[in-house]
Amino acid sequence: MTTISQTAARTAPQSSASGFFRLLGSWVNGIVTYFARRQAIQTLSELDDRALRDIGIERSRIESAVRGVVDPDFGRIR
Repeated sequence: MTTISQTAARTAPQSSASGFFRLLGSWVNGIVTYFARRQAIQTLSELDDRALRDIGIERSRIESAVRGVVDPDFGRIR
């Protein structure tokens, strides 16, 4: 017969330090993502219209393409 202790089923308590570092990591990740998107928008904006057309992006939709907004009617980046 197997007996399971009540303490075995409990999750380990998290320290406030781990919560702080998780929050800090999330914040840093958000900042890095922001700067990466800004750089991508700047790089795409420097391309001429022909190059943008070749990769399927209209100049007016560069920001939404970088953010990954998908057009539900066509299943592609708008």
